[in-house]
This record gives sequence, structure tokens and C-alpha cells, in this order.
Amino acid sequence: MPSSAFATLPLSPATLANLDALGYAEMTPIQAQSLPVMLKGMDLIAQAKTGSGKTAAFGIALLEPINPRYFGCQALVLCPTRELADQVAKELRRLARSADNIKILTLCGGVSIGPQIGSLEHGAHVIVGTPGRIQEHLKKGSLKLDGLNTLVLDEADRMLDMGFYDAIAEIIGQTPSKRQTLLFSATYPASIKQLSATFMRDPQQVKAEALHDDSQIEQRFYEIDPDDRMNAVERILASFRPETCVAFCFTKQQCQELVDQLSAKGISAMALNGDLEQRDRDQVLAMFSNRSLSVLVATDVAARGLDIDALDMVINVELARDSEIHIHRVGRTGRAGKKGIAISLVAPSEAHRARAIEERQKAPLNWQPLGNLKPQPGEPLQPPMVTLCIGAGRKDKLRPGDILGALTGDAGIPGKQVGKIAIFDFQAFVAVERDLAKQAMNRLNSGKIKGRSLKVRQL
Repeated sequence: MPSSAFATLPLSPATLANLDALGYAEMTPIQAQSLPVMLKGMDLIAQAKTGSGKTAAFGIALLEPINPRYFGCQALVLCPTRELADQVAKELRRLARSADNIKILTLCGGVSIGPQIGSLEHGAHVIVGTPGRIQEHLKKGSLKLDGLNTLVLDEADRMLDMGFYDAIAEIIGQTPSKRQTLLFSATYPASIKQLSATFMRDPQQVKAEALHDDSQIEQRFYEIDPDDRMNAVERILASFRPETCVAFCFTKQQCQELVDQLSAKGISAMALNGDLEQRDRDQVLAMFSNRSLSVLVATDVAARGLDIDALDMVINVELARDSEIHIHRVGRTGRAGKKGIAISLVAPSEAHRARAIEERQKAPLNWQPLGNLKPQPGEPLQPPMVTLCIGAGRKDKLRPGDILGALTGDAGIPGKQVGKIAIFDFQAFVAVERDLAKQAMNRLNSGKIKGRSLKVRQL
């Protein structure tokens, strides 16, 4: 068994001191297995799920060989979604704190390309981005990859599910053949084997189980009539009353039908699907992560890269077609030391999927009768917070402290009643406790934030 102390790795004293300051006491299983391989410069295929510590693993490996004096792109991380790219870049910036002035840039679609071209002119050591936008920059010549040392394909299975194979192949075609390629994937389908056989040199393979343990997650399975699926979801929500819940559906249409039915009953629910404009997607995700949305109804592809600290419940409105995807969905609850519950609705025609899950888990499934669920008294499910949207953002030099100051100062709201603040390029979101929302909005609209009158509306 490899030692789990970071000090056993050939890392610089500054890097080790920074890891210590960040609270990285010992390596997670995926870090212990993959870092010795990556630090030797070898190609790697790592099977690891969200929450396993994989970002820090490839982050430490790609930052170590960077030359701060060369302002060309030395490491490129490809991610399936903008949210994931933002999370990865944030983690890399924390890991790079001990190094000299390492510039990390995100290049994703959904925002204007002009400012990105401007940023690239100043040079960047590490680029994190989505395949489509990276392709655009390569075509325009605003991005050059001839000095690349390390290429990371993060959540490669999901990028391939989203149809990015050709884009990835084209990007790789513009990188030096002597690069190191690191591929991270939660599942290992045939398309990943094809990708690695085509573009990787003698890759080492490691696999780490997700860090969630079954004592943290209670799973329940309910057999239902296929026509009763939506009513069953309603019944589950009324019985358990989770504060945050993700309900997984197969299609965008199924998502929308469920949202319509729940909304009609006064339950706070919104859909997340691949067709949403980036601005709308940012809004839905900000509301869900700041606890001003109770139920997020999503497809697997749309939910990729979701990073929610404390998720009370996952509902599989329909069982996943692949038992590995089921494990991945379920692993989104019961994190960070909190208990979670995962509920799966199973129509008779899906019994074979349930058997596949049972085989993978090597334990009998916990079947329960739907009739045992009794609604708890109370209003329809509503979240504890409300989101206010402010009509200015990062490009207007707005910072979280400016918003917090305006709320706690002029608006007189106690700081503990203000929730998460999320700032995007041209808008910002702040969560406040539900019963203070009107007061907060009126005060902000009649007052000033950072000396300016800004438009504030409730979402």
C-alpha cells in the first residue's frame, strides 16, 4: 500500500508547505495511486468519481513542471462544462499559491470571446476550458499549444457522451507528440478505450472507489406503475421534505413535465438541461447551491460538474441504464460527513436494471412499499432562502464584500441571515433568508452598492 503522506512525493518544499496550509493532511486513494505515476511524466488513465480528490491529483502533477518565466500554455485541462472548468480553475489557483505568479485562465463558451483573446495576448501558463471554445481559439490563432507539456481530459466519459470526440481529437492534433496525457473518467466505456488507444503512450491505469461510504447514504427502492412516476416523486417529497434534492430524469421532456407538475402543487422546482442558455444555467445552479431552490430536476449530462456540498436527497425518477451511472448519481448525496438518502423508482420493465445494481453492490436492495410513505404536515416544499439578482458583476469590479457591506450596512440585515454570494461577468446573486427578502430588495434598490445605484430583482 503506498504511503498516504504528501511528503513522500518528490514535491518542492514550497508545494508541500502550501498543501499543508490548505489542510491537505494525507492523500486520498486516487492521489496516492496516481501522483507517483504522473510525477514521473507517464501517461495515465484514472477511473475516479467527483469527490475523490482527482482535481488536486492532476493539479499538483501539472503545476510541478511549469516554468513561470515562459508565458505560453504549458498545461491544458479540458472539461465537459463551464461549471466544472470554473471549479477546476479555482482549485488550481489554490494549489498554485506557493509558486511564482502562475497565470491560470478559463476559456469556455457561453461568454463573449473578445475579452478571452485579450487575456491570451498577455500569456497564460495553464488553460482550463471546454472543447468547443478551445477549438475556436485554435482556429483563430489566439491560442497556441506548441509548448504544451501536460494535457488533462477531465470527466472524459461525459465529454464523449456530449459528442466532443472529434473536437478533442482535433485539439490533440495541435499539441506536441511528446506531451504527457492524463485521462480522468468516472466510467470506462469502449469510447474511452478507443480514445486512449489513439492518443496515449503506454498509459498506466489506476482505479479508486469514490469516497462515499454506504453508512452515509441510505438507499431505498420503490416499485411503481410507469404511469404513476410523477405522483410518486410528489409523494416522496411530501413525506421526506428534503431541503435540497436532485431528481434525475432521462429526457429534457421528462424533466419539464416533472417541474410543471411540482410547480403546480406549489413545490419549488426548476429544470437543468443541455438546452439552457449559459446565463439561465448559471442562475439555476446559483439558486440551487445557495438553498433558494428545493428540487433541481436534471438529466445526467446537464448535472455533470454539479458541486453541491450538502445534498439531502437524490431521486432516480427512472433507474439509470448503466449501474455505474447509478452509483455516480447516488454518490452526490451523503457527502462532507453528512447523511443522505437516495430513492429509486422502478417500473416492472426496469427490473433487470435493478438486478444489475444489486450485482454491482454485492448486497440486496432495500425495497419498500410506496404505500408506507405518509405526507408530513406543512406548506408545499419551499426553500429557506431567496435569491436576489444584482445587475452588475465581475466586469464591473463588483466583489462579494461590496454586496455583503450593502446588505449588512445600509440595509441593516444581520450577516448570519445572508447566504452565498456568486459573482458572474455581468450579474451577481446573493441569497437572503426568505422572510427578509422584500426588505433586502427594497433597501438595495433605494440605496447604493459600491457608490452606484444598481437594479436588484428577486428570482
